[in-house]
Amino acid sequence: MIDRISFDAGGLVPVIVQDAATGAVLMLGYMDREAVEATLRTREVHFHSRSRQRLWKKGETSGNVLHLVDLRLDCDADAMLVEVHPAGPACHTGSATCFGPANDQSLARFLSELAALLRQRRRDLPSGSFSAELFRGGAPAIAAKLVEEANETAAALRGEGRERTLSELTDLVYVMLVLATHLDLAPDEVRASLEEKRRQAPARRGQTAPR
Repeated sequence: MIDRISFDAGGLVPVIVQDAATGAVLMLGYMDREAVEATLRTREVHFHSRSRQRLWKKGETSGNVLHLVDLRLDCDADAMLVEVHPAGPACHTGSATCFGPANDQSLARFLSELAALLRQRRRDLPSGSFSAELFRGGAPAIAAKLVEEANETAAALRGEGRERTLSELTDLVYVMLVLATHLDLAPDEVRASLEEKRRQAPARRGQTAPR
């Protein structure tokens, strides 16, 4: 892939960074060959700092790293789109993106940041982390927790009230994200699966799919 990139005369290629979950454009940066290689190797986005003339990992001081989901070239191979899960605000001002606004409180952004945190937990497996414990346990531990939370959500729905059901539902969503991280699923894969089920739904009911 790297050999296909059309670096400019200075050895750089512009990079548009996009939140894989929300579709929001987070920032514009530049990579050289070293930065592309480091990004692919570590699965955390690196750039070439033009002001410091060195390799720079986004979030190396703030902790707001960008976890790589996908990287692809444009039609001329002289620009790249990098899809990520951001661990925090992408802009040094504290804004979610370098194009504002400062306070994105959307569910999609929260889930993307949670996905980034879970990727860190899977990689580092820190002691004292429940997520890390699930990742250590692998598929059996995650499956057992998924069944537990699904049962508790169903029980709450049957007779424990709206607030309790919401609490159990968010526990279930969390475990589903752990599972997605364990399987290394990309948002596009989940969306494609949902779209395929929607397309098949009329046929399952014996109807003709809308044209």
